[in-house]
Amino acid sequence: MINKTIQSPTTLVHHLSREPAVLDRIADARTNLSVWQRNPDPDIALELNSLFSPKWRDVRQLTSVGSFDADVRAHLIQQGAAPEQLGYFCADLRKLANIFFRICRGLQVNFRLFTSDEDDCRRFHVDYRYLRLICTYQGAGTEWLTNDQVDREAYERGAPNTAIVRYGIPNHLESFWVGIFKDDACPGNAGNGLMHRSPPASASKRERVVFCLDASRRR
Repeated sequence: MINKTIQSPTTLVHHLSREPAVLDRIADARTNLSVWQRNPDPDIALELNSLFSPKWRDVRQLTSVGSFDADVRAHLIQQGAAPEQLGYFCADLRKLANIFFRICRGLQVNFRLFTSDEDDCRRFHVDYRYLRLICTYQGAGTEWLTNDQVDREAYERGAPNTAIVRYGIPNHLESFWVGIFKDDACPGNAGNGLMHRSPPASASKRERVVFCLDASRRR
């Protein structure tokens, strides 16, 4: 897909493009997803392939534009990884963080960097934050629904996925794609947060390596 815009009957919009500038479209009214469809980076893939069974715990940590590099380094060391062996990977994390910090200027940001081979967040759901950036570097990516695919009343009453999904199959992010979601706490977006879930473990042939940045209340 190149420069694709998905317009739902309820006027919510999802932008997908090969150009990184698409991520700025998340600021547009009625947009709740922007996706940069970039190709896998072989240098990063090689670095991650060289790790011996990485098990990085899912820890949420406050960060900032000034402390991000040190925060990531400390996190990797705590997980038993050597940051100096992940130079391309760390540089890419910083590149994505710079984009997100610019878009979320003035908001509080937490980062997550973890691996998983389990079924996480199996039910489609929305989160109560402002924005989330997510990139799955290895394994299956996040699944998401267009707004017209979603029965939000079924979701609110606790119904299962079979009732939440009105029709069709979920969309999903490919490895290395970068998505920014707009959630229910984002001003003007209440009730329109992107409905998403983690992919089933069966969808991924390899352990997932996932990076997230979450923006919430203002500092």
